[in-house]
Formats: sequence, structure tokens, C-alpha cells
Amino acid sequence: MKGQNQQTLGEMEHLVLLVVLRLGDQAYGMLISEELSERTGHDIAIGSVYAALDRLERRGYITSRIGDPTPQRGGRAKRHFTAERQGVEALAASQALLLGLWDGVELDRCGNLNPLNSSMPHCIGAVQPLGLAL
Repeated sequence: MKGQNQQTLGEMEHLVLLVVLRLGDQAYGMLISEELSERTGHDIAIGSVYAALDRLERRGYITSRIGDPTPQRGGRAKRHFTAERQGVEALAASQALLLGLWDGVELDRCGNLNPLNSSMPHCIGAVQPLGLAL
């Protein structure tokens, strides 16, 4: 199996790594959490962000550095994160995997698979429209 040695990214790892790339050298825990909340429309627990950051760093997908202490933070320093080449490659592999899995799958605007009547004006049933803004 191709890429067998490389673990796939979990959902939170995938999202956190994308935000680290998006934020560049400004990426630190609270800002990553805020960006995730804003883009997903869900509250993201800071603990789950730090857990994902720790896993990503252990795997070599990101590195961290401690910034200078600031008076605004009571003399504490921020821990900044940077995506590494291996992390970008993991994202590319994850994207390719997901696109391959989506190949041939079609959903209507309500998220229903192979709709019988695609001319329905609104969503019926338990499935709500898809709308992650990533």
C-alpha cells in the first residue's frame, strides 16, 4: 500500500495544521483556536488545539519556538508554531486521499446522497445543508 509508513492526519490535526499554515509566523495556540472557531462556526476547546499541536510536533509536522515575554501576558511568552515540509506533505497526501474517496460521490445541496428528486426547493429530513467555511 502506497504511503503505508505515513499515518493519516486526524480531523483536528488536519484543521490545526491548515490554520498553522494560514497564520504563518503569527500562529500560536489561542489565535489558532480563534481562527478554527471562526472558520468552522463551532467553539473549539483550547485543550484540543494544544493536544493536536503536541501530536503534530511529535510527528515532525510542525516545530515550535518560544517568543519573548510580553507585559500584556503578565510576563509570559507565546509559543509560536511553524509548519514543516513533512507537515505540508502530510496535508497534500490527506487532500489527495480525501479527493480520491470523494470521486464518484455526489450530494445534493442538502447533503443527501443520490437524490431522487433534485428539484426539491429546500432540505427535508434530518440532514442540514453543508457549510464549513475552510
